[in-house]
Amino acid sequence: MARSARTSTSGWALTLALVLTGCGGGSAPQPEASASARPDGAPAPFPAIGEGAQEGEVGAEGLSLEDVEAMRDLADAAEQLAGQQPTIAARDGSPVLGGDISWPQCPKGLGIPQRRTLGLPMPTPDMEYVVVGLTNGPGFYPNPCLAEQVAWVRERGLLLSAYAVLSYPDDQALEQFGDDGPHDGASVVGALRNVGYQQALYNIRSMRAVGLDTPLVWLDVEPVALFEWSGDPVANAAVVEGARRGYEDAGYRVGVYSTPYLWEQIVGDLALGVPEWRAAGETSRAEALERCGADWSIQGGEPVLGQWLEASRDHNVTCPGISRDLGRWFSATRRATDG
Repeated sequence: MARSARTSTSGWALTLALVLTGCGGGSAPQPEASASARPDGAPAPFPAIGEGAQEGEVGAEGLSLEDVEAMRDLADAAEQLAGQQPTIAARDGSPVLGGDISWPQCPKGLGIPQRRTLGLPMPTPDMEYVVVGLTNGPGFYPNPCLAEQVAWVRERGLLLSAYAVLSYPDDQALEQFGDDGPHDGASVVGALRNVGYQQALYNIRSMRAVGLDTPLVWLDVEPVALFEWSGDPVANAAVVEGARRGYEDAGYRVGVYSTPYLWEQIVGDLALGVPEWRAAGETSRAEALERCGADWSIQGGEPVLGQWLEASRDHNVTCPGISRDLGRWFSATRRATDG
């Protein structure tokens, strides 16, 4: 069924992209490609695991609901084995520092033309947890060094979590995935929810391919240059709602990463009530902690992390009380020497 094409986004998106820190792209240079659709010469979207595919890339085909049920069974089995996994010690609730990384921290020159990797520095030694990005910017494009970054976190025995940038689909993604999911693809909103659902399942396959375990996935909702959101908050919200259901159907909890202003501009008054990771931009730890306050609520959820940018690194701090149960937000890893 033919569906409406992407609507163009007003200029606020490109300007406001600078407000957020590296979760969406950090201090990336302006892309060389035009701002229309996917430029000529860009790699085909939805790279596949299989013959000729690079390690960590995931398949073009959408996952069936049976696949989701199988993931849920695996999650249940993993929960039964939780006693064999490293545990996370309770804290006194005081702030704990961490970092987040994604395609900008990959060695230079990898990734899609619109998001060439930058070789930015990895987190500093005082960080105790790392949130790893699953995408190379927009949905359906994997972080090109996800496996190496997960290995880096494990080698240091740091706590681990994941985030994924959500993006509005182009016509190809809408045609391919609009009818593939639990929603009625006959309506535009239903089709967009199915696309969001498949973005989530795509990222789950990325995580499974590298053995990334996390109790929660953060939904990164911000402007994505060259893969802009539509001008319709209801349509944009449908993508976010679909992604949330995709992760939750597979056994993951979700939270959102954004700012109150960006969230409202993209998805209007959508209120999921899920936990929040709040960006403060190029400021300070003190300002990031301020973001834990009620005045900075994004969509009515619990404040968990504040983030700020300093010296080309994304720094994060847990909100007051969160460190009493870090296992709600992160998985524990073993150092390579621990066996």
